[in-house]
Amino acid sequence: MAKTTFLLYPGAGTDCNHKSLVAIEERIGNAAYVERTDFPYRRQGRKAPDRAPKLMAAIRGDLTAFNRRRGPIVMGGRSMGGRMTTMVAADVDEHGPVARLAGLVLVCYPLHPPKKPEKLRVEHLPAIEVPCLFVSGTRDAFGSPEELERWTSTIPAPVTHHWIEGRGHDLKNAEQEVADVVADFIASVS
Repeated sequence: MAKTTFLLYPGAGTDCNHKSLVAIEERIGNAAYVERTDFPYRRQGRKAPDRAPKLMAAIRGDLTAFNRRRGPIVMGGRSMGGRMTTMVAADVDEHGPVARLAGLVLVCYPLHPPKKPEKLRVEHLPAIEVPCLFVSGTRDAFGSPEELERWTSTIPAPVTHHWIEGRGHDLKNAEQEVADVVADFIASVS
C-alpha cells in the first residue's frame, strides 16, 4: 500500500516550524510523507493572515502539487490551519471533494474567538465525511471541551477527541503527547 501524505498547516500567528508541528513530523518519521506547509502570507513575510478563500486556495494548490502520490491523504494543523483544512474537506470553496482524503487532524481547533462564544465557526462541520481527530487543552479559550463535543457531534463521520488536562490554546510542553496521539490516528486511517 502507498504511503499516506499528511499536509500540516500552522495557526495564524505561527509558521510551519511551530514546536508541535515539528514534533508531529519527527514522531511520524517515515510512516507517512509529512508536509509542514506555510500559507502564502507567511512565505511573503506578512503576519496578518489572508481571508479564508485565499487560504483555502493555497490548500487546494498544495493538494494538486502532491496529487502525484498515490496513497491516502490526511490534512490538518493547528488552530486556523486546521480550521481551513476542515473547510476544504467540507467543500466550502465549492471545488469538489478532496480525492483520497482519509482523515483530518485538528490541533486546538478554534471553535470561536476567545470570549466570543456566539461567533461560532461550525456551519461547515456537518459536511465533513472523513474521520477527525481533535486534540485540545481543557482550558482552551477558543472552545471548551463541552462546546467542542457539542458541535463536533454534528460531523457524520467518526470523531475522536483527545483532551490535554489543564492546557490552554498553546498546549505548551505537551508537544510529545500531541505527536503521539496524531501518529496513532494517522496509522488508524492510513
